[in-house]
This record gives sequence, C-alpha cells and structure tokens, in this order.
Amino acid sequence: MHDKNLAFATPADATTRQRWLVFSPLARIITFTAMMIALSFPTHMIVAGLGWTKAGTPVQHALGTLSLQLVPVLIAYLVLVRLIERRPMCELALRSIPTFGIAGLVSGAVLFSVVVAVLWLLGSYHVTGTRADVAWLPAVLVAGIGAGIGEEVVTRGVLFRITEEGLGTWSALAISAVFFGAMHIFNPGATVWSSVAIAIEAGLLLALIYHVTRSLWACIGLHAAWNIMQGTVYGIPVSGGAAEGWLISNRTGPDWLSGGLFGAEASVVALLTCSIVTLALLIVAFRRKSIVAPAWVRRRATLQEANNTIATR
Repeated sequence: MHDKNLAFATPADATTRQRWLVFSPLARIITFTAMMIALSFPTHMIVAGLGWTKAGTPVQHALGTLSLQLVPVLIAYLVLVRLIERRPMCELALRSIPTFGIAGLVSGAVLFSVVVAVLWLLGSYHVTGTRADVAWLPAVLVAGIGAGIGEEVVTRGVLFRITEEGLGTWSALAISAVFFGAMHIFNPGATVWSSVAIAIEAGLLLALIYHVTRSLWACIGLHAAWNIMQGTVYGIPVSGGAAEGWLISNRTGPDWLSGGLFGAEASVVALLTCSIVTLALLIVAFRRKSIVAPAWVRRRATLQEANNTIATR
C-alpha cells in the first residue's frame, strides 16, 4: 500500500534487482549524486568558456555561479523524477509558485525581520547608514535564487524526501538537518555552534515545511527570502559570506547573541525564533497524522491488514 504522503512508490512489477539497484532510497540518492557531479564538469567548462569565472562584470560572475549552482542539480533531479521514478514533478509544479512560492517568500522575509527586530531591541543590531547604490542583483542571484533552489532540491527534494520513504519522517528530519548543518561547517566564520544552529533552525524548519506542504517552492521561497533579507537588505553576513546591504549595519555583544562573524543565523535569537515555527509545524503534522513510519513498519501494517481482511471473510 502506498502512503498518500509520499511522492514515489516502487512499481509493483519491479524485479528484485530493480528494487535494490534502481528504486531503493539509497540507490536513488547515489544515482542523483553521481549525475549531479558528472554534470558539474561540462557546466563548469561552458561557464569558463563564456569567461564568467575570471573575467566579466559582477552580474556575469553571478550568472556563472548561478549556472554552477543550478544546472547540474536541476538536470539530475529532472532525470531522477521523470526517468527513474517516472512520475510528475509535483513538488516543483509551476502552478505552485503563486501560492506556496509567494507564501514562502513572505514568510522568509517576515521571519528574518523578526530576528533582526529582536536583535535591535536587545541592543545587538545597529544601523549606521544606508547604501542606495548597493549591487543587489548578484547577491539576489547567488545567495537568493541559487542557494534557495539548489540547496532545497538537494537537501529537501532528494535527501529528506527519499530518506523519509525508507526510514520514516523522524530519521529523515534528523539526517537532513545534520547534513544541512555540515554543509555550512567550512563557511567563513563557521564554528561547531553555527553548524548546530543551522541544522536546528533551518534544517528542521525547512524539512518540516516540505513535509507539511509537499512543495519545494515553499522551502525555496523561505530560503531565498531569508538570505536576501539578511544580506541585501539588512547588511548581515549570509552564512559567513560578506554582504553589502541597503542598510549599513553592525552587530555587537557576545557571539551567542549577535551570531559573530558567521552572521545572525548563529544567534540564539534566530535559533529560538525558527524553533517556535518548527514546533508549530510539528503540531500541524501531528494533527494531520502525516508522520510517515519507516518502510518496514508500513509493510508490516499492510501485511497485518491483509491478514485481517482474509480472516473476516
């Protein structure tokens, strides 16, 4: 029996070899990763050939980085969903952009603004001026669109979604959150604390957004808006990356409050704010009874249901 909360179910006519080597969660994650890595080489060659890696304008540099962020990921995901899983790509349906996508953008902008407001009230965030001529487009392309789409497809569209099919929701939440935190461990200014904070505040939050909505656009919108507001608007480093915003700002106080060199994402304020939203999403998931059990538990329940049906005949 296929769980209605899951996007994919192994075809009933699949052979034993196909079930293990093609359709199993581990096989699909490995296949996607291999395709993404393989596609990154020709993509890099094309971008370099266009002169967008060493020469060119800031916008051309940004377009080059955006291409490297998205082209391998999106092609690999398209092949995974359409040719291997053989299903519609509902989680990235364009019709969901005006609903889930816009809702995600608004939520991300509001959520990070709340973090900044609390930091300001606590005397940690200070605005010292404005910068009307800020080069906002490269940052929006790379930190907003590129990171939003690329990281969400990999972490939520592949890792969380497919792991949930095999190990269930709880394990998928833990694994994808740890992975997301580890992705940022080598960023400028990163510490063990900043990676733990990212894992909890963003890893769990974004995975639960996907779990509740089953739309990657909701995750992409929130992720992109969070980064854009953080760097381009409020002038705070984005996951350790230098940022020039419309507001010229600085943060003072201990690192646990200000976030230090990594940015406000490493602040306990961001951690607590996002955790409140995560808790609300968990309540929604419990009320909907959408938590997915591990595959072996679902199979046992299906077998028990079949046996009960036979016994009552």
